[in-house]
Amino acid sequence: MTRFKSEMAFNDCFSLKYPGNPKPGDLIEVFRPGYQHWAMYLGDGYVINIAPLEDSIPASFTSAKSVFSRKALVKMQLLKDVVGNDTYRVNNKYDETYPPLPMEEVIQRSEFVIGQEVEYDILVNNCEHFVTLLRYGEGVSEQANKAVSTIGFMTAVAGVFSFLGLFSKRQRANYY
Repeated sequence: MTRFKSEMAFNDCFSLKYPGNPKPGDLIEVFRPGYQHWAMYLGDGYVINIAPLEDSIPASFTSAKSVFSRKALVKMQLLKDVVGNDTYRVNNKYDETYPPLPMEEVIQRSEFVIGQEVEYDILVNNCEHFVTLLRYGEGVSEQANKAVSTIGFMTAVAGVFSFLGLFSKRQRANYY
């Protein structure tokens, strides 16, 4: 009987309900179509995350409204509700670069901001910045950095094509 109980406890730790067996303070990466949403596990099935506000009504992160929103609400929600039908994983990918803060401090900081309205910007203050700020004391977002790099690259390419277009028009004008 004791062996059966311990096997049940072991299987519960690695159930499909909470893949990766998150621990308080773990970063949760949720795979949405086209981007990742980030939350931080608090324990007992709950996470903290931010949801953009549109006219004081929380907008879903699956909505394009999050791209244009300038405010967000800090929410404590069940992990299963945040994930919905999407998949997720525990991803503390910055631990080697930024040492995590003591867990008591992370939880205290989290409790302090639940229910608060915060500034939101998809490129400089998004959901990943928010949870990394709680865990490490530093707001980091690889996803935003990639987007900024892509925007910069596309702007440079557009500039080159524009320059080449003007240059070729000038050369053609000289031939006539």
